[in-house]
Order: sequence, then structure tokens, then C-alpha cells
Amino acid sequence: MSRAAVPGLPSRYPIGGQLPALYADDDFAQRFTAGLDTVLAPVFTTLDNLPAYLDPRVAPTDFLTWLASWVGSDDDPRWPVELRREAVVRAVELHRWRGTGRGLVEALRLALGVHAEVSGDGGAAWSNTAGADLPPEPPSDPLVRVWPDRGTRVDPDRVHEIVRAMCPVHTVCRVEVLPGPPADEGR
Repeated sequence: MSRAAVPGLPSRYPIGGQLPALYADDDFAQRFTAGLDTVLAPVFTTLDNLPAYLDPRVAPTDFLTWLASWVGSDDDPRWPVELRREAVVRAVELHRWRGTGRGLVEALRLALGVHAEVSGDGGAAWSNTAGADLPPEPPSDPLVRVWPDRGTRVDPDRVHEIVRAMCPVHTVCRVEVLPGPPADEGR
């Protein structure tokens, strides 16, 4: 999309009409300022609509990459435009949940359109007592289970990439890509 010269775009603020009366009937001055109006009309239109440019839900598509960089969001040009818009809108929320099971599930749902669950927390333990014994090792690393939503295909490489990016650096997450929803395991 181009916001440069738009043929026939009228200026909301024509310069010729703002000139002193001496130049109001001057043909050269009016033609000269009309040329400037043609150049400035897209600038005025952009400035008049600036809030729309900064709202990822309605911003021009080519602005999404720029807006995504502002909020630290992934912007994959292979994604559909609506998914790219949602990623930018939800970026701050997802940053708030980064490193948590909820954040990982939401990131996988948003980026890949899959269902996921995280079991185990890979958490930390501490003690208020100086010199206390170390806590026992957790029974296992956190497990991330991912399954498709109604016939979509799950790309295991993308799943691993997102899990690596969203898990805390000290945590090793195991990943299982399932063909369908997991069976209820007595929960």
C-alpha cells in the first residue's frame, strides 16, 4: 500500500485559499499552490488518520511489521493478516505471561492455531532458613502436549521453536505432538 501520490486526492487545507487577497486572483500563485496541495494532501491525510495507523486492528498491512517491532511481537509474513494483527494486539499480554504455562499455551494457540496443555512446572523452591537442605529434584521436566484443532496440521519444528522461546532458560521442556486431544488420565 502506498501513501504517496494519490490521484485526485483533495487537500483539506488548500494553500491557495489561505493566501492574502493580493494572490487570490493571481493565476500563477493559485496553480503553484495547487501543485503543493497535491504533494501535501497525502501527508495531511496520514496525519489526520494517525490514530488508525497506530491501531493494529485497522492499520495498513505494511505498518504491522513496524508496530510489531514496537511491542516486541513476532511478525511472520506467512501468517494471515488477521493473525498478524491479533499477535500485535496481544503482544503485551503475552509478554506478561511469558515463562508460564498459560503464556506458552496462549503463544502456541496464537501462532499455530493448536491446543496445548502444560503439566509440571519446572518451578523453583527456596527456604527462609539459612543453610537448609536443598529441595528434592522435581519428578520430571515440564511436559508440553500439543494437538491440532480440527484437521489442521501441526508443524513439530515450529512447536519446538515456540516452546524454546517461551520457556524459562533454566527449564528443559519435553514436547509431545499428539494426533488428537489427550485422553483423560484420571484428573
